[in-house]
Amino acid sequence: MLSDISLGRYVETGSILHKTDPRIKVILYIVYLVSIFVVNSPAALLTLFALTALQLVTAKIPFKVTLSTLKPILPLTLFIFILNMFTLKQGQMLWSWRFLTVTDYGIERAILMSLRIVFLILSTSVLLTLTTTPLKISDALESLMSPLKVIHVPVHEMSMMMSIALRFIPTLIEETDKIMKAQVSRGADYDTGSFINRIKGYVTVLIPLFVSSFKRAEDLAVAMDARCYRGGEGRTKLNPLKITGRDIAVLIAFLAGAGALIAVEVFYGK
Repeated sequence: MLSDISLGRYVETGSILHKTDPRIKVILYIVYLVSIFVVNSPAALLTLFALTALQLVTAKIPFKVTLSTLKPILPLTLFIFILNMFTLKQGQMLWSWRFLTVTDYGIERAILMSLRIVFLILSTSVLLTLTTTPLKISDALESLMSPLKVIHVPVHEMSMMMSIALRFIPTLIEETDKIMKAQVSRGADYDTGSFINRIKGYVTVLIPLFVSSFKRAEDLAVAMDARCYRGGEGRTKLNPLKITGRDIAVLIAFLAGAGALIAVEVFYGK
């Protein structure tokens, strides 16, 4: 069910990654994001798999949570795989029927692009959402983007909006699950019939979900106004961020892993 999806949720395990400064994790996420899209060779893919597994072990994320994190992206991953497999014409042809053609290069790129999506979601979850609370992510983004205040970029407001969005992802998932269960108890059917009919059936979910979302947004705005929220000007923090020696050690270790990944790609890439 939708309630099993862990997208956007924080899972406390007491690992070293949970205790690491969120600014370090944001920097590492950007580094791994670039590294993932640099990978092309099978050797580099195996190295990326090992590094991702090491991240999961270090964060002590349960295997069930890992699977539930990947569940929402499986349809997208399958679509990307099929799209790449049938649209890339380079390489040796393996199968052809009318306007559809499958080549060895197309299959290779389809596997590569699908794995990139999987590794991207896992790195996002381990380095950000599962190991960092939305409030800490907001503080980290505000701190890292603080130089932009010189050119009057609303850094605090941008980080606040991202924090609220991350915070309400699990809430919206739970709300969707409740609405679907309520509609099923009234006779709604989302699993049978033609594809078009099933899409039409989801209208009964979207309308109350939108109404509920706007109501939550209004309640949040009233609550912030009642607490005299007027933006980030002059605000102080209860727990200011501070980088320790442990954070530096984590940064160096993960950067070394990213460097090893790029080195493997350079030596074994085509």
